[in-house]
Amino acid sequence: MRKRLISYAVVVMMCAGVTAFAKEDPWQEMDKLEKSFERTSFPNAGFNIKNNGAVPGDSVHLSTNAINNTILKCHNAGGGRVIVPKGVFYTGGIRLKSNVNLYLEEGAVLRFSTKQKDYLPVVLTRWEGIDCYNIQPLIYAYNETNIAISGKGTLDGQGRTDTWWSMVGREGFGWKPGMIRQQDGGRPKLTKMEQNGTPVSERVMTLKDALRPQMVNTYKCNRVLIEGVTLINAPFWVIHPLMCENLVVRGVTVKNHGPNGDGCDPESCDKVIIENCIFETGDDCIAIKSGRNNDGRKWNMPSQNMIIRNCEMRDGHGAVVIGSEISGGYKNLYVENCKMDSPNLDRVLRIKSNTCRGGIIENIYMRNIEVGQCRESIMTVDLLYEKNEDCFRNYPPVVRNINLEKVNSNKSDFAVKIDGLKDSVNVYDINIKDCRFNGVTKGNQVTGARDIVLDNLYINGVKCNKM
Repeated sequence: MRKRLISYAVVVMMCAGVTAFAKEDPWQEMDKLEKSFERTSFPNAGFNIKNNGAVPGDSVHLSTNAINNTILKCHNAGGGRVIVPKGVFYTGGIRLKSNVNLYLEEGAVLRFSTKQKDYLPVVLTRWEGIDCYNIQPLIYAYNETNIAISGKGTLDGQGRTDTWWSMVGREGFGWKPGMIRQQDGGRPKLTKMEQNGTPVSERVMTLKDALRPQMVNTYKCNRVLIEGVTLINAPFWVIHPLMCENLVVRGVTVKNHGPNGDGCDPESCDKVIIENCIFETGDDCIAIKSGRNNDGRKWNMPSQNMIIRNCEMRDGHGAVVIGSEISGGYKNLYVENCKMDSPNLDRVLRIKSNTCRGGIIENIYMRNIEVGQCRESIMTVDLLYEKNEDCFRNYPPVVRNINLEKVNSNKSDFAVKIDGLKDSVNVYDINIKDCRFNGVTKGNQVTGARDIVLDNLYINGVKCNKM
């Protein structure tokens, strides 16, 4: 009886007033968006990496040159499949070219070197939203069109506490005094360069800067497909499309419990579908970004027009996340028919920024989501993320038109947790409709928000339309 009374009291404190719920059907716009996508298509030609010198099982003599030469032959011949057959092939950095589908047969493994020197020379990329030259991502493509990574094989970044992960500088990930770490080198150096407006051509990171590379980084590419493969143990972010258009990530499995081990981070991308995927990560499962601070504002390229559906999110700081490097803004996200369930999953929908990063985040639609349990909340908006970050002036972020419909959960601390700005109300038009949040132990925690609409919402079995 006592538990019932506590739950009812919590619900009463949570409930907000109601205004009219949006009548428009954004899902019709999603259908139109999907029809506008341009898709990949490849010639029916195959190029086997073994025919060009790749040797399975040889961890001493890497197959890097053989793989890259096969990709180049395929590209020069007009395109097709570069086939990685069954077996374990050790390699350094791979560079994709237009009209090439890097196809991993079932039982094929690309196992990447853990030596930084095997990813030289440096290439143009972004690291945590800041433009720079860093060691090449494990698989990299720049300004290419019609590319793919597909098949039933595995990409293994060999991230472990005795390899890449120690560079984050935490003892729990293998760092020991005397070892290189990013906070002694690249991270503060790169942040300072961004703040001071240092030309990107001069932002050249060295091996001692310890900035771990992404696993897959497609930069300024159009018509990109990543399908079917399993990606494990990345040094850093797993899939990082940057300034790409017409991107499909389908049927992939990501297992990466390393530090900053995000599953898929589309950054300043337009037209993205992520579907039928499984994410089990040490950081955010999907984290949408658009550049950090001045670099994000300089490019002024919002991420936009994305569809996430039929995915399963297990471990992670957040299932679907927008931010924190979101200075270019975000608009038009459609999330549907996903399952999320783990005691190690912190949040279902998470939006994060601060007054250095700013950004306008709008038009978020989520429906038909089943949540077994998550740790913190169904929805979190945090505009005080890394609030002690230094910057020369304020750029208050704006979060608006966020819509949850038919989202059901069984266990969380909070239903909704919003930490807005202290001196302004920049979070508004939050609509929660036909949802059931059960097992909520701490109620809602909402500051700096207005126009929160509750329409047929049940929390711990109690209907909350208005106070």
